[in-house]
Amino acid sequence: MTTFRSEGWTVRPSFVPNGATVPITLLGDEQGLTQLSGTPQVAWQTPWEELSSIQLLRFSRGLALFATADGVRYCWRSQSKADYDAVAAVVTAHGGRLIHRKRRFGVYAVVAIVILASLAGGIGALLSRGTPVNVELKDTKAANIALKDLPPNFSTTSTSVLGYVFSAANKVFKLNPSTTTTAPKPTSAWAQVSTQFQSCMGVSAKKDRVYGTAGQSPDYQVTSPVFASTTYGGVEVVTTSQYYNTAQMVKKDTKEMSSAKFGGCLVASNAALIMSAYTSKVPTIPPGANFKPTTFVHGWARGGVVAITEQGSSVKLSLVVVIVTSGRYEVTVGALAVDWKKAKPLVDGLVNTVLSRITASTSTSA
Repeated sequence: MTTFRSEGWTVRPSFVPNGATVPITLLGDEQGLTQLSGTPQVAWQTPWEELSSIQLLRFSRGLALFATADGVRYCWRSQSKADYDAVAAVVTAHGGRLIHRKRRFGVYAVVAIVILASLAGGIGALLSRGTPVNVELKDTKAANIALKDLPPNFSTTSTSVLGYVFSAANKVFKLNPSTTTTAPKPTSAWAQVSTQFQSCMGVSAKKDRVYGTAGQSPDYQVTSPVFASTTYGGVEVVTTSQYYNTAQMVKKDTKEMSSAKFGGCLVASNAALIMSAYTSKVPTIPPGANFKPTTFVHGWARGGVVAITEQGSSVKLSLVVVIVTSGRYEVTVGALAVDWKKAKPLVDGLVNTVLSRITASTSTSA
């Protein structure tokens, strides 16, 4: 029987709201994959037949194991490669793929997609999956970018590390008003990044609608696939569309986001969340540059750009986050570009595409 036990991993997202994400011990055997976490340790065992798209990546400085369970894409990371052979043997025995990552254009998670919809407890505690069929949901899905909106040499990617932060493409999340939650621990990455953002903005947690307790959750949230291309110097793009119960909720969010500090603070907080996935510490990222897209359509759009560096690489990449609002909709456009100057026209075009859809939607009345 082929088995393994490997310690010292992290996991994103957590298996339960505010659950332990580090340290994680993974065990694999013929029955399934088991995760041990927390104090005292809690075991989560998932049969192999309930896991899909299993991939083990070997980086220059560690390992990453991806698997999808119940529509959620999980990523376990280890900074050690010592257990690679043992883990690889079990993964391949159950249909998984081994990927040796080459030094190339890196991918990072644009985490703002969950930020605007989150209260202090995090998006996982507030939203539950569901697939009601109605006009609002249809329009929410349609607001996202699609392959037809991009140049011919773009394609979807399923091996991106975006998968361990974003929900599966085209999965519908809806508000579960009966769910209660508690604030994350002050030492958690989410709490630390929240504090950084609020300090940057000069707003209290109580009044903050982005990370703080003043935030309101959308009725529906849907994420597009991640699209990638080697053109524009190398770029990846993704969007998440959110539909709110009233236009007034969106107006209140837009008011906070209209601060002159917002774009730079938001993208810096995203960069801090991204980098925290690679280490046990949450770095303090200086505010990025504000970015106001060139638009030709009615609506509101603001964002920011900040330089980040892939772990183990000296190549600086531009992380771009833009928030677009109109009526009952808020859409986040995220991009990662090797050459921001070349990619900017593409992002401008995608922002206009999103704006044209949410301003023309039939589901925008207050």
